[in-house]
Amino acid sequence: MVVVLPIRYFVFQPFVVKGASMEPNFHDGDYLVVDELSYRFKDPQRGEVVVFRYPKDESQRFIKRVIGLPGEQLDLNGSTIRITKADGQVVDLDEAKYLPKLIYFTEQKIILTKDEFFVLGDNRFHSFDSRGWGLVKRNEIIGRVAVRLWPFTAIDYLLEPAYNN
Repeated sequence: MVVVLPIRYFVFQPFVVKGASMEPNFHDGDYLVVDELSYRFKDPQRGEVVVFRYPKDESQRFIKRVIGLPGEQLDLNGSTIRITKADGQVVDLDEAKYLPKLIYFTEQKIILTKDEFFVLGDNRFHSFDSRGWGLVKRNEIIGRVAVRLWPFTAIDYLLEPAYNN
């Protein structure tokens, strides 16, 4: 208990996916391990799947993918997410590596401050995410999804998409 409890509360934490908002990559009932330690040393990066306290009710935990980083501007239009980075560089986000279908957005422009993140579910048509309730503050992020332990047929160490942007 002396060893297990500190690890459970300060390093790794279990999380069970509820709902279809992260399909096709995560499904209802998937049992995940959340790495709470990494973000003590670095900030979340684009493409990482994170667990966070829902900003409208911090007793709830949500799972989503980081799309927008602090200081960026996002323009959602049709199937495109155009990002203007803090240094002024403009890129179109290529999500084909983890989303097989084209996604259609209503036109929306989002500007992130220094401690805000824009998150989306992978199942864009059935996800309650930053498009609907707003941005996630850095201090609301619990950690990144590191391992899927259930179902046994899908056990996996989760690597994040390698964006060229």
